[in-house]
Amino acid sequence: MQSTINILGVAGSMRADSYSTKALKIVLEFAKKYGTEIRLLDLSKTVLTLRDPSMPVSWQVEEVAKIVVGADAFILASPDYHGSMSGTLKNFLDHFFKEFGGKLFGFIVASHEKGLTAMDQMRTVMRQCYAWSMPYGMSVNGEQDFANGQLINTEVYMRLEMLARDLVVYSRLIREQFARDLESSEPSTFAAHYRTLLKPV
Repeated sequence: MQSTINILGVAGSMRADSYSTKALKIVLEFAKKYGTEIRLLDLSKTVLTLRDPSMPVSWQVEEVAKIVVGADAFILASPDYHGSMSGTLKNFLDHFFKEFGGKLFGFIVASHEKGLTAMDQMRTVMRQCYAWSMPYGMSVNGEQDFANGQLINTEVYMRLEMLARDLVVYSRLIREQFARDLESSEPSTFAAHYRTLLKPV
């Protein structure tokens, strides 16, 4: 079994100089210290078609799907829009389901109100996809935590490093156990459902 963890950061803001994207990039840089392969999917640059099950899958979605399948863990970053994630990020999530199964997700929200409801909705999506969620998330307040585009809040900086470390450590444990459960014939595990879903076509 491969030892390297592949982490995909998904930036769900369309705004230039997005605070949630800045925080996401910091976490990804921290994750590199733990021997990971990192990748950033910036949805302001990789524009996905609106999810429409009646239409053929676009080439952009097909290319992103290859990245999603290869990821062991994800960090979703979004601004807080009316207590929820951005429509851009939700559209990304709408395109996938079985690809998220058994994988670990971390969350970053740029918010003036801690972004708790936005993170709760991200967790709800991941629960429906049989994915795992970190038990905590990160909230950044752009006006308070950043100055001249740089993060100045040392407490937030340390928590971003903690998120990176924990995501790497626990995603490796989950990936290894999920792989063992897929290969076994034991019926009393949620991975049993994926033995048919994840079979190569």
